[in-house]
Amino acid sequence: MQNTAPKIQSPRLLSLDVFRGVTIAAMILVNDPGDWGHIYAPLEHSKWNGCTPTDLVFPFFLFMVGVSVVYAMESKKATMPHGKLILTALRRTCILLLIPWITQLIFHPDGGLSHLRLPGVLPRIALVYFICTVLYLKTSQKTRDWIFVGALIGYFIIMTCIPVPGTGYANLEPETNLGAWLDRLVFTPDHLWRESHTWDPEGILGTLPALATGLFGIRVGTWLKRKDRDDSIKVSWMFTYGVIAVVLGLIWDLVFPINKALWTSSFVLYTGGLATIGLAICYWLIDIQGRKRFTYPFVVFGANAITAYVLSGFIPHYINKITLGGQSLYQILFAPYFSPVNASLVSAIFTVAILWLVMWILYIKKIFIKI
Repeated sequence: MQNTAPKIQSPRLLSLDVFRGVTIAAMILVNDPGDWGHIYAPLEHSKWNGCTPTDLVFPFFLFMVGVSVVYAMESKKATMPHGKLILTALRRTCILLLIPWITQLIFHPDGGLSHLRLPGVLPRIALVYFICTVLYLKTSQKTRDWIFVGALIGYFIIMTCIPVPGTGYANLEPETNLGAWLDRLVFTPDHLWRESHTWDPEGILGTLPALATGLFGIRVGTWLKRKDRDDSIKVSWMFTYGVIAVVLGLIWDLVFPINKALWTSSFVLYTGGLATIGLAICYWLIDIQGRKRFTYPFVVFGANAITAYVLSGFIPHYINKITLGGQSLYQILFAPYFSPVNASLVSAIFTVAILWLVMWILYIKKIFIKI
């Protein structure tokens, strides 16, 4: 990593920074409750099928990875060697892969390499980012659209038609679906999600539809970058695309349930549609109407998004180790003054505020940690 002041070569899309910042703040909020036993329902992931507001956070971020690829690569695509750009993307991908593995070794030294979880949020972001970058540099939008459709339909066929070895039939249950079987075969149970060891919500097969989420973002980013369309037309079509995608996702949900852990094709359409609508609203209010007063807190997060996410694993971990008189800060500051569920929420908001303060210091000092 390197700390550098930003070198802006083209106007930034402020609405994208804000949307990314909102998403990161939400990700920290839902990942760091004060008490995992007391959480408001909207701040929990769905048990299996279905979609809560929390389930929107990760696909929104992957969607923005796709949009960001367009804004980062459009001018470079025509002027720089593609091989150099791909090598840079590969270097960033390797760093993103290494961060969670090193973090696990720090937090769980007893487990060592023998119990290192290989899949995960950052590895999925890394793979989607790299593949999206290569596809954006080397293929046309029409080709990417076909890959998008092929990924969704192909994944549906794979998950619902191919019999699962050892089970004998295709199914979408947590431990017996084809993706879970493949993850156990490739990674072995010791290297899967610590809560289960029998399946992983960021497994191998799920990367295919996750790529489609990134391609959804590329499609929207390409549309936003067009110079032959008025802003009002862009926003209108973004709303239209978004609504159509949501409706298609809900229809597909009838036979291929919306499910974050499996990252089903219906989940891709549903969340991609909502992300498009959300970005359209931000684009209209911020970049077109110029309403920017409320944007600063979220831009602070959005400017160092990956850094904020990584630190959200470290800072709460060490805050929770602080004790006074044998009591944790949570027991001192929050538990005595709120109901259990509200104490958990206020603690999560406190964590967001602490991380925002760190990001604000980096922001005002113009330190932008680029991977």
